[in-house]
Amino acid sequence: MTRLIHAGSAVVDYVYRIDTLPKPGGEKTASSYNRIAGGGFNVMVAARRAGLPVAFAGRHGTGPEGDFLRAAFAAEGVETLTPRAPDLDSGNCVVLVTADAERTFVSWPGAEAVLTIADLAPVIVQDTDWVFISGYTLSYPGSREALADWVEALPPGIPVIFDPTPVVADIPSFIRARVLARSTWLSCNVAEARAIAGASEPATNAALLMSEHCPGADGVVIRSGAFGAYLLLRDGSDGAVDGFSVPAVDTNGAGDTHIGAFVAALARHEQPFAALRYANAAAAISVSRHGGCAAPRDAEIRSFLAERNHAEADEPVRRDEMRRQQ
Repeated sequence: MTRLIHAGSAVVDYVYRIDTLPKPGGEKTASSYNRIAGGGFNVMVAARRAGLPVAFAGRHGTGPEGDFLRAAFAAEGVETLTPRAPDLDSGNCVVLVTADAERTFVSWPGAEAVLTIADLAPVIVQDTDWVFISGYTLSYPGSREALADWVEALPPGIPVIFDPTPVVADIPSFIRARVLARSTWLSCNVAEARAIAGASEPATNAALLMSEHCPGADGVVIRSGAFGAYLLLRDGSDGAVDGFSVPAVDTNGAGDTHIGAFVAALARHEQPFAALRYANAAAAISVSRHGGCAAPRDAEIRSFLAERNHAEADEPVRRDEMRRQQ
């Protein structure tokens, strides 16, 4: 059985919806508040709902935050492979979601920020597993060395997907290089790709990432939000896959949803460009819903794609009819 093993971090999100961010020294009253599982949980849920079994191999704490996370894992059918840390609770994050669907984070790291090889000892990776690595865990001084060592020690046939995350600049270059060298798939947004490769255009950055940073990768994905994503494969095939226009209400977790859905599609042997369109659809559905963990299920994604495919097929017919009426 193929699984996604998430060797990253999960935290508890405290989500406040406000119209705009307060000015320095100012104050806002939120229109809503919610406490939800966040961080790496969003990737796990997206993959699980897209049909891929998921197991969590990160560190989780002893206390109310850790208890909350483990209950959330169980509710989504995510297996926990590591024991709870006896000395720390799990971390948390304040998320401010504004009326334009953007979000601002303030994080407090906990048990997930201190990971050792001993913590990962109970994790038995099977031949059919995929492994996910997050830049957040690599940004923590108390976790990065152990996680990099563990990734490098994985059997060569295990696919590794790496998301550098917005904290990519906080990852020491030598740690980042070690994980990139072991990555089978790299999925990053436009800003993260630029931070690593240094160019301005996604196509140029993808080529640089593939040739100079990810010598063993099968492919590089550069996400561009509502505009879709660019994909470069090892054989030189490349191209942009358009996103989908939807009314966005909350972009929190959209990138995580994209990655989880993409891995789920790849793991069931869908072609990469089809998997990317599937992931674009999953992300579009997620931003049309409130909450960081708004990933759709496989049936929802397929229904969404069927409707869009039908509309795209009808578009030339509608244009021809409009010309005849003019």
